[in-house]
Amino acid sequence: MSPRGYALFDLDHTLLPHDTQVLFCNFVLRKKGNGWRRIYLLWFLPLFPLALVKVVSLRFMKRVFSGYLAGLSGEKVRAYAREFAESVVPHVAYEETVAELRRHQAEGRITILNSASPEFYVEEIARHWGFDHYLGTNLIIEQKMPLFPKIMGPNNKHGAKITAMQERGMLPDEFDASDPDARLPDSVAYSDSSADVPLLSIAERGYMIHPSANFAETGTERQWETMTPPRPYASKLGDRWTQLRQALGLYKISQGVRPA
Repeated sequence: MSPRGYALFDLDHTLLPHDTQVLFCNFVLRKKGNGWRRIYLLWFLPLFPLALVKVVSLRFMKRVFSGYLAGLSGEKVRAYAREFAESVVPHVAYEETVAELRRHQAEGRITILNSASPEFYVEEIARHWGFDHYLGTNLIIEQKMPLFPKIMGPNNKHGAKITAMQERGMLPDEFDASDPDARLPDSVAYSDSSADVPLLSIAERGYMIHPSANFAETGTERQWETMTPPRPYASKLGDRWTQLRQALGLYKISQGVRPA
């Protein structure tokens, strides 16, 4: 049993106001000589409506979307991931939630970054911010990236996040996640999404970042708190417009923002 306590963080729209899958795509597409990689949209966009009605899975769509990496060496992809974690993510991060991370680190809690995003760059972000542990969806980085990269294991979302932490030995051996009343000792969790109700439910305290109405209702019932840090867009529609520009590689990162 650890006496240190736990601080659990989602990534996208929790530590920063973006979907990192699209933000990383934007970063890669804006690299010199990579503009032609926008061709991935020719097969991604026709499938997108099918994903909305759940005809195709998010796990499969994650593979299709990652087609913009096709032909890159694994070494180059990992180098991009390091640069992304060090030079892009800090410039767009929420100062408030990063400050919470720093507070928990200073107070000695075990910090875990637990995301549905591809683990190859989640690892680099976790390293940059000094997390003790990290988890993501295991999209395989090969010597030469295929058109549809493989995913080993599940999409790291919903209850899969809890299972993954247990399987990797990040939680106490005696912790029983199947017990609805079980809570990690001296623990707090942060997320923007109702998909992370299982994650927040194993913590003594929960924080919702710009929650939807349904998520906020659930959180109010469970006495979770709300954080609303400033965002670079005014609405959900604004977020969607931002993501579209990122998917096209047209989104410029403001260099005036203080790095986190």
